[in-house]
Amino acid sequence: MSKTPLRPIPPWLPRSIACLRDYSLHKLVQDLIAGLTVGLVALPLAMAFAIASGVRPQAGLYTAVVAGFLISALGGSRTQIGGPTGAFVVIVSGIVLKFGVAGLAMVGILAGFLLLVMGLTGLGSAVKYIPRPVTIGFTNGIALLIASTQIKDFLGLTTPPVPSEIILRMVMLVHYAGTIRWETVGVATASLAIILLLPRLTRRIPGTIVALLLSTVVVALLHLHVETIGTKFGGIPLGFPHLTLPDLHAEHILPLLPSAFTVAMLAAVESLLSAVVADGMTGDKHNSNMELVAQGIANIASPLFGGIPATGAIARTATNIRSGAQTPIAGMVHALTLLVILLVAAPLARFVPLATLAAVLFVVAYNMGEWREIATILRLSRTDIAVWFTTFALTVIADLTVAVGVGMALAALLYIYRVAETTTVAPVTPAYIDDGEAHILQGKDIPANVSILRIHGPFLFGTTEKLAEATADLKSFATVVILRLRNMTAIDATGIHALEQFSDRLHKAGKTLLLCGARDQPARLIAGSDFIKHIGSENVLPHVQAALARAKEIQGDFEGIGQDWALEMRNKSL
Repeated sequence: MSKTPLRPIPPWLPRSIACLRDYSLHKLVQDLIAGLTVGLVALPLAMAFAIASGVRPQAGLYTAVVAGFLISALGGSRTQIGGPTGAFVVIVSGIVLKFGVAGLAMVGILAGFLLLVMGLTGLGSAVKYIPRPVTIGFTNGIALLIASTQIKDFLGLTTPPVPSEIILRMVMLVHYAGTIRWETVGVATASLAIILLLPRLTRRIPGTIVALLLSTVVVALLHLHVETIGTKFGGIPLGFPHLTLPDLHAEHILPLLPSAFTVAMLAAVESLLSAVVADGMTGDKHNSNMELVAQGIANIASPLFGGIPATGAIARTATNIRSGAQTPIAGMVHALTLLVILLVAAPLARFVPLATLAAVLFVVAYNMGEWREIATILRLSRTDIAVWFTTFALTVIADLTVAVGVGMALAALLYIYRVAETTTVAPVTPAYIDDGEAHILQGKDIPANVSILRIHGPFLFGTTEKLAEATADLKSFATVVILRLRNMTAIDATGIHALEQFSDRLHKAGKTLLLCGARDQPARLIAGSDFIKHIGSENVLPHVQAALARAKEIQGDFEGIGQDWALEMRNKSL
């Protein structure tokens, strides 16, 4: 008897429930191992993000427990891990400084409702209209600001309250450089070395937790004069997070709305980006709107238990997947692991040196900064560079709310400029007709090993997701995929990044990508970008006729398998 096909999963159903219909003991074991692993990885990060945000360390743990559990339980991704992240450090510290902890709670709740509305109305797709130069600009700026806030604890400097403005902060740190504590520097440097070097020896043991445990033991046993969570905050309370209604006032809503909007947009961008990364690693397909609904509920609940804003955490999600996570149960176990630590081992946190947490955040700042992307941006048009630099500079010098707003306004003007620039009116001449012969598909011999895609219109931010949607099932494509760009009128940094991602996906699948027929503006940007390294200059052709000839060469040289990428992937699997 044939099995009855499973009913389609309703779009409103959380993945944690949908995954239960084929759940097994084997999956449970894998989820438990992954959840415990990522829970240990999240422990130092949660405390470090809270301290850097200007709140007590337990606030980060409460966020990871409450929001982390809800994001996994209610979300639309199978392996997403939620909690406090570096993206919020700058905005949260600014809110705390200006409005206090009560203001932060209201911002979190307002942002949660905004995320809930975005998810329920399908507005989550609006996140894709943030262009890549803007996201790279504020990510670079946030990373630089996080690193600058950790210099004091890394060096053990004795200073008055450190200013929030980066220039005044750096001037003060230089002024008090003579107060450096070499014991603190030793602990911080050793912690940094462990975090960076241990992954080269083994990826099974998280470097951050090893650095945390060793530095804590050394500081406690040797009685080193190093500032710890205990000396600065008095330790972490033992027990469950307490439900406490924040002191909310209606008159505070309007002043806090801009900050709430920034938190909501950051949470949406980070969570959906993290979910996309998870999809790429697992072959899964997340539900964006369901994910935003979960993020909204989590951000409403987190302040009620003394937490801070939360979103999807890319590094912890990747760790979760590498540790063998199969379903959202792993994310729920991660939250419960941290809860058990709060119930059993919270008093031991008073020995954790702040220097180690500073080392952790230095590594986070470097990893989240996407510094290699700057070189790619600088090879693009001057307008792309201007959008990136303006967003970066305003993030560092002004604040994130202003930076994102100005960056989006510049990007909108850039969109209009690009569409206008690439609109042409010209007479049809015999030369134009003759030139078009090599581009048309009619009458061409298309080999069986070739699939052809086309992009029609401007391929700018806001439209690039259409390529991912059209190529979601790579198995349906032949071993050589020709992307015809004859009718693509314009491209930007976001479009080039989408092409890079598509090329990488094809390479992993053992397939070859060819581009052909790019017009002037797209051809110039593609030629000046790093994308050529992904695809190879020999695979960028002037027209479809040349692309079909190149496809026949590939078929002859590699028997239809693809380039040496496919052979390399095969060798790695042996």
